[in-house]
Amino acid sequence: MEVMETDKESCVLVTGGRGFIGKSVGKLLQRHGYRVISLDVVPANLGSGDIVCDVTDLAALERLFRRERIDGIVHLAAVLPTAAQREPLVATKVNIQGSVNLMEMARQFEVRRFIFGSSLSAYGTCPGEQVVTEMDRAAPEDLYGAAKLYVEQLGEAYRQTHGLEFVSLRIGRVVGPGAGSTTSAWRSEIFECLEKASPAEIEIPYADSERILVVHVEDVAKMFLYLLQAPQPAHNVYNAGCESVIVGALKREIERLNPRLRVKLGGQAVVGSPRRVDWSRFAGEFGFATVPIFERLGAAADGYR
Repeated sequence: MEVMETDKESCVLVTGGRGFIGKSVGKLLQRHGYRVISLDVVPANLGSGDIVCDVTDLAALERLFRRERIDGIVHLAAVLPTAAQREPLVATKVNIQGSVNLMEMARQFEVRRFIFGSSLSAYGTCPGEQVVTEMDRAAPEDLYGAAKLYVEQLGEAYRQTHGLEFVSLRIGRVVGPGAGSTTSAWRSEIFECLEKASPAEIEIPYADSERILVVHVEDVAKMFLYLLQAPQPAHNVYNAGCESVIVGALKREIERLNPRLRVKLGGQAVVGSPRRVDWSRFAGEFGFATVPIFERLGAAADGYR
């Protein structure tokens, strides 16, 4: 798919805009001519277009929508899996009620398209050989995945009842520099540690023979751009482009690129998400291809050198 010229007056609200994916999506949309409103509860280092607002605060959202003409929403705000299990009430308010609030605003203020950052965890644990498609039954195993599935079903109800152009993108493990994760720091470290001149260790919790589905944050941002610019997406749910990587091969490639690094593996199996995914629906409709993770790692290592 060729990226279309953007109406310079088109305004997109990105929720979770200060997060890892949100920042990348916002920057890419701005480069393509959109006016971006970045909404988050994080107040630090606010820039132009950044707004501090909680998606659970319906009154504050309504004031925002009355003040701004919003043409599209990229909804990324969420309490992530570990925190959701630890604080289920907060997770329910943010992940479900916050999404309900935003869809109500989209309905009331006639927002053209609502793009939801969903997760491959909606499928739950799958056998190692199973290649998951959008036609496979979703069977989430935790609060996070269950909330993603519920919001997808809610979006379908709003589409049928109110005509909202709701589209969901089911994403795998997002990697790249700057993720800032405290529970899976390796997703950033595999890029950031390539520049180290002194010995360092990266811990990846999975077994050597395991497969994990990974996608670079820049590819994720580009997929959101394509969904936003498509005249009319053919489907309401898409598996995001992901690469099924053998953990042991990832370890060896990182250590090859920087011999000062050591990657320590755990013995964990992949639970709560698939190991392989068919994303030909998105690739075929939009002509999209991801950049292989090893190619990105190699480019990052060359850049540091």
